[in-house]
Amino acid sequence: MVAYPVTIPESEEEQVRILTQLMQRGGAALVGPNNERLEIPESVYCLFLSLLRMMQEGKAVSIVPQMQELTTQRAANLLGVSRQFLVRLLEEGKIPYHRTGTHRRIYLKDLLAFRLQRDQHRRKAIERIAKEEVEQGTYNDFPIPE
Repeated sequence: MVAYPVTIPESEEEQVRILTQLMQRGGAALVGPNNERLEIPESVYCLFLSLLRMMQEGKAVSIVPQMQELTTQRAANLLGVSRQFLVRLLEEGKIPYHRTGTHRRIYLKDLLAFRLQRDQHRRKAIERIAKEEVEQGTYNDFPIPE
């Protein structure tokens, strides 16, 4: 498991670029020390290709199991909210959690599901507001600050 962000060192950028191009052609396989060839399963192939593309774009990547337990502080950081706000969401039942002793723990999969739902609600609200403004003919009206 790679829980910390990994980026490509400059010395490997060209090698990763070539590897990405080769993998995009499809039909990737691993070759062992005795020239044993093993086709890469489609799900693993897609993951490798996604990782390579992100890293080639200069993005750091981490691999974390979905059942990874998070502290309330780490979960709050991932959502971009305060720890107190996150605890309120937990207590309101908006995000499932469990206790380890006296400490609350959240599974990464539950936090990601909440974040996806939250982001979808936000997107719909923005689209609704924009649609209302277009219908009222005020979409392009911007008040000029004094």
